[in-house]
Amino acid sequence: MNRSLWQRLIDRIRSRPINSEDLHQVFSEAEDNQIIGAESRIMLEGVLRMAQQTAGKVMVAAARMDLINIDAALDESMHQVIDTAHSRFPVFEGERDNIIGILLAKDLLKLQRAPALNIRTLLRPPVFIPESKGLNDLLRDFRNTRNHMALVVDEFGRVAGLITIEDVLEQIVGDIEDEFDEQDDAGDIYALVDGSFRVSGDTAIDRVEEAFGSSILVQDDLASHESRFDTIGGFIAHAMGHVPRRGEVFEINGLRFQVLITKAGAVKWFKVFALQTENLSSPASKTT
Repeated sequence: MNRSLWQRLIDRIRSRPINSEDLHQVFSEAEDNQIIGAESRIMLEGVLRMAQQTAGKVMVAAARMDLINIDAALDESMHQVIDTAHSRFPVFEGERDNIIGILLAKDLLKLQRAPALNIRTLLRPPVFIPESKGLNDLLRDFRNTRNHMALVVDEFGRVAGLITIEDVLEQIVGDIEDEFDEQDDAGDIYALVDGSFRVSGDTAIDRVEEAFGSSILVQDDLASHESRFDTIGGFIAHAMGHVPRRGEVFEINGLRFQVLITKAGAVKWFKVFALQTENLSSPASKTT
């Protein structure tokens, strides 16, 4: 009877003393010998990386966290939930460091049926972890407690950032696509009903220039850096001098780029307006 592919791999690992470099070599040889496929190798190497990572290395830094103010009007909070498209939000009271709970976006639907409720009644207890917590331990905690988000605190007890189960799993399987992620094709620019457009941050600069009929880099102070930037998100981040935050606006050559969604220190989506509508050509795009 033929042994399973996994049993053959296990036997290969047991054949000699193992360290991290040895394991990577074993995975490479296993792929070459068709014991495992390329995707399996990537995942196995991702497990090794995860085992060596801590929450502090993977977290979303506090400055980039999307928080809800408990004292904000309900309409304002609803718009924030819709704009950012997250499923969970830390909620603060007073200072941003004073996190009092976690709000699930789906729980806001309860307010439609029971207006007497308020956001405070919907909050779930926050989970706090140290920056040094290993991702393998954190993944086990997420699985056992069914929590999908934790707030990371530094050595002084201050909130340093947050981490989700998706952040951990992405160390194994790579970027997890969601409903806002598109395939690498011409679907990176979408027309919106208000006449603006949704543009992904990793869209090539020449694609944006072609779509909107606007030479973004020509006659600009940063034109000499053109060769350093392939994407519109990278160019705008450099031009602004920092990682853009949700809601920030950047204007250039007749176009206004408003940051819609950020993830892992990069802009996922811009909303693009024409400063003079008649100058904005209609790009080949889908309507959303």
